[in-house]
Amino acid sequence: MGPAEKTRGDIWVFAYGSLMWRPNFPYLDCQAALLYGYHRALCIHSTRYRGTPDCTGLVVGLDHGGSCRGRAYKIDPADAGSTLDYLWRRELDTDSYVAKRLTLSLPKGRVTAWAFVANHANEAQYAGKLAPDEAARRVARGHGFEGSAVEYLANTLEHLDEMGIKEGPLHEILEMAREKAGR
Repeated sequence: MGPAEKTRGDIWVFAYGSLMWRPNFPYLDCQAALLYGYHRALCIHSTRYRGTPDCTGLVVGLDHGGSCRGRAYKIDPADAGSTLDYLWRRELDTDSYVAKRLTLSLPKGRVTAWAFVANHANEAQYAGKLAPDEAARRVARGHGFEGSAVEYLANTLEHLDEMGIKEGPLHEILEMAREKAGR
């Protein structure tokens, strides 16, 4: 997809993981958002940011089914090209995600936004649905150039808590991961 196709119309980006607390791009507006048809899941092996190829971490992705609450960022048209180029490098560099245009519900209506969905075709990166103990083990061991998977999950949950979004199973995995990591 070329830059012109990516930047047509209003540009919104859906954040459900680290983009909520570390977008690293300018934006005009940030609103609570709801996405139907996908849910937040610890389903992506991290081989760079929160793990290595030899010792993968685990991070969240959007997986099929359910719904997901997060944030929607509106991008200034003047920044759209550079922002989307940055996001393509950040989110698509290991082929863990697929960029899709999806409909979000915002407090005052609906918008179409870019969202990064788990890439089921990438068997090396897609972890699928793991038992909580196994997910905690992978979170506990993961450490890459952006830090640990434990820190990543804690930051994500802290921001979800601030937004009033309940993610009980992820909190349980975080506590198990902290125990396994000796933190």
